[in-house]
Amino acid sequence: MTTSSPASTALMANAIRALAMDAVQQANSGHPGMPMGMAEIAVALWARHLKHNPLDPHWADRDRFVLSNGHGSMLLYSVLHLTGYDLPLAELKNFRQLHSKTPGHPEYGITPGVETTTGPLGQGLANAVGMALAESLLAAEFNKADAKIVDHHTYVFLGDGCLMEGISHEACSLAGTLKLNKLIALYDDNGISIDGHVEYWFADDTPKRFEAYGWNVIRHVDGHDVEAIDAAIAEAKRADKPTLICCKTVIGKGAPTKAGGHDAHGAPLGAQEIAATREAIGWKWEPFVIPQEVYAAWDAKEAGAEREAQWNDAFAQYRAKYPQEGAEFERRASGKLPADWAAKAQAIIAGANERAETVATRKASQQAIEGLAAALPELLGGSADLTGSNLTNWKASKPVRAGEHGIEWGNHINYGVREFGMSAVINGIALHGGYKAFGGTFLTFSDYSRNALRVAALMKSPSIFVFTHDSIGLGEDGPTHQSVEHVASLRMIPNLHVWRPCDTVETAVAWTQSIEYRGPSCLIFSRQNLPFAPRTDAQIANIAKGGYVLRDWNDEIVARKIILIATGSEIELALNAIEPLAQQGIAARVVSMPATTVFDRQDAEYRERVLPKGVRRVAIEAGVTDFWRKYVGLEGGVVGIDTFGESAPAGVLFKHFGFTVEHVVAAAKTALE
Repeated sequence: MTTSSPASTALMANAIRALAMDAVQQANSGHPGMPMGMAEIAVALWARHLKHNPLDPHWADRDRFVLSNGHGSMLLYSVLHLTGYDLPLAELKNFRQLHSKTPGHPEYGITPGVETTTGPLGQGLANAVGMALAESLLAAEFNKADAKIVDHHTYVFLGDGCLMEGISHEACSLAGTLKLNKLIALYDDNGISIDGHVEYWFADDTPKRFEAYGWNVIRHVDGHDVEAIDAAIAEAKRADKPTLICCKTVIGKGAPTKAGGHDAHGAPLGAQEIAATREAIGWKWEPFVIPQEVYAAWDAKEAGAEREAQWNDAFAQYRAKYPQEGAEFERRASGKLPADWAAKAQAIIAGANERAETVATRKASQQAIEGLAAALPELLGGSADLTGSNLTNWKASKPVRAGEHGIEWGNHINYGVREFGMSAVINGIALHGGYKAFGGTFLTFSDYSRNALRVAALMKSPSIFVFTHDSIGLGEDGPTHQSVEHVASLRMIPNLHVWRPCDTVETAVAWTQSIEYRGPSCLIFSRQNLPFAPRTDAQIANIAKGGYVLRDWNDEIVARKIILIATGSEIELALNAIEPLAQQGIAARVVSMPATTVFDRQDAEYRERVLPKGVRRVAIEAGVTDFWRKYVGLEGGVVGIDTFGESAPAGVLFKHFGFTVEHVVAAAKTALE
């Protein structure tokens, strides 16, 4: 943290402007207006308040910074470079180019210092809510009266677009209710979006809106006055609730003819305008040239290293006085699972196998969660107002609540009817570290969450999404709530593991694998009871491969052969078809494929053993059929549903839509013919 003179703050802000317009011009692509308009806000925050260490971007007690209006990525890249992160000038010159560390929108895991992937507007703000929530819960869990090892803020820059997106309502309402006072949002109120002046389509009274959420609101801050912004941030840090600082700015500030208009938003300024801007702001240096005095004013390496060293000393004292808590915090901050995790995971799976129960997989999930909660102190669950249906709570779970003096620690979050917000908040919690976060809703409402799921997959964030009531098996609620296309569509998202288990054992494996996976997972569960399927130890071990032989044919019997591939509730159908097929001289192998996304990653030799070439196949799943053609080919069969459902009891619906043994047998015979 540094102080600076008015002269140096002007140079510091103009350095951002120069780098932004030069990089966008060189790339012939990008958004110069926001970085130029928020330059002074960045100076006030990064030079005077942000607690960070460029030499260690992963320091546990650093402040988190989120650029929700991610199209203005050159602002973030500029300050990361100027403050001393491992982001050399060459990378700024390579803005938006193949394999650079400066992609068009900030991407987690690509650029040192970038805390989350942003660009889809509003999601960064929701991620920030998750980060602030994680900080508050960790502070409540680990801080002592004589020692604070968790004490940092989450700052987020946002614009009009973030506030127009519905997710901002979901996330900010929750943040206000939970009184997340370590969350500080700085609003770039420039009145401009791509289509022009927003007053014609965005006339909300934003300050009143946030006050209604329960936020502290600081109005009418001059977004080009470093001292005023500095004072507003200082005030926000004293508040007992989240704060929105409304900064009035001019988009493209400094550009003589394009400032204040949408022409500065998403296109290069052009050589002539850039030359005029340099003259107008008094920037006398060539493109990508930053004078040493500006680097010196921005440099945060020494101050950051000193702050981290102080924290390290404090943590060493904490660990000496509270060894158990210190070791636990260190483990969780590093993202490591407990030393006895493997044994406990196997015990959870073995317990499910021993119980051999016929239950809905949503209930089997809750049973698995009971074991996980005992094994993982960092487990943090939740639901979008469907806890009693999703069964995402457990006997010892404690709800997260706002108290008089900050958040009261809990490990289960009532997200309310906010599926999109919940999913993006979960991403923020996962990225912050310290917790294994999951949340649940009905599978059909995964549509509301989908873009957050996609961003989680893009980041490989270890978020877990629980989706229950997975098909027409939902029954009487009808087609508005019955998922048909959702499982197939989720499987199309790269890096996202999608599990649809058939019983208690597969459910336990799906959960333990999702905990271990360093990426996001979707767990798809049934409303209705599903029978237990007996297995050998070898078969149980193979569940983790995503697909395996559940029942095999007898190779000694000469007969026509068919492979029945199924998931979830349809495994029962496949198993029940074995005997009728045998009576007609057809030997059936049943392959359970609870996670196609995992099976596809296995080596060719294993996949060939499970699905040998030359043997006809029939897939069975209560969902759209096209997905399964990759496994059965055009010559194979698919028992599925390519229409929306109906409102009726589940048993009636399965029969009506052809999910019967007779239909499976007929499909197998047709495939063989």
